[in-house]
Amino acid sequence: MDRWHAMRIVAKVAETGSFSGAARQLHMSAPAVTRAVAMFEEAIGTRLFVRTTRSVKLTEAGTRYIEDCRRILADIAEAEAAAAGAYATPSGTIVVTAPAMFGPMHVLPIMTEYLDTYPSMAGRTFFVDRPVNIVEEGIDVAVRIGHLADSGMIAVPVGAVRRVLCASPAYFERHGEPASPADLKDHRIVAGTSAWASPEWRFANEQRVTVHAALQCNTNEAAIGAALDGFGLTRVLLYQIAPALRDGRLRIVLAEHEAPPLPIHVIHSQGRHVPAKVRTFVDLAVARLRAEHLADG
Repeated sequence: MDRWHAMRIVAKVAETGSFSGAARQLHMSAPAVTRAVAMFEEAIGTRLFVRTTRSVKLTEAGTRYIEDCRRILADIAEAEAAAAGAYATPSGTIVVTAPAMFGPMHVLPIMTEYLDTYPSMAGRTFFVDRPVNIVEEGIDVAVRIGHLADSGMIAVPVGAVRRVLCASPAYFERHGEPASPADLKDHRIVAGTSAWASPEWRFANEQRVTVHAALQCNTNEAAIGAALDGFGLTRVLLYQIAPALRDGRLRIVLAEHEAPPLPIHVIHSQGRHVPAKVRTFVDLAVARLRAEHLADG
């Protein structure tokens, strides 16, 4: 068995966590997969997996090796795709992720325009409010809101978005408006509980306020709904309440105390060759999102 094929088997066992699972996905028998892994371990002189009756787990050496293995396999796939012309003409399926509300509002129209432009392409969206590992979850392009960690990805800035405090006019009529962030302790707060949520709200000039929410919501839509009903104040991103602001159902307060807007980036993996499907989608997304001037409100 050639080393490249053996590496594919090892990577698939690590991904599925079982020999039988890898065998099903590779259209091989489980004994053949087991033998291939054992022969490969013997060839490189180290154990990559710890086998039990219920699971297969990577050893410490295996964990280090699988990172290099995946990189090498990705380079091979990239070279093969380049030779086949995939970097010249968009082909296959483009997979795009974005935040749960931002995605349908701003990324979905870009996706449908892209698919109209390239009718031979297929698209898949993954709109969630949690960190997504682009490589592990098979994502081609991500739209991220917030400050980025150094991930080795290519990140193209496309705008920024304000984080605003808002409530309904009816709420302000009953409870008044806060004059400063410190006044929030006297107001009823509706807080989100997403992956990035924190009870400490930061404002301009290093002001920090720990809020005690009367209501916690696991989605921004729910928090906004409570604010629309006049229940309390909530803090969300400006684009999330743009329609309610336009028709007067919500009103922003403490705008002068807002922290700097959060940056928005379009992100994709680095590589010597960027597939045409990624390059063309990123070009369209960058142009459309920059044209929206999101930070302008």
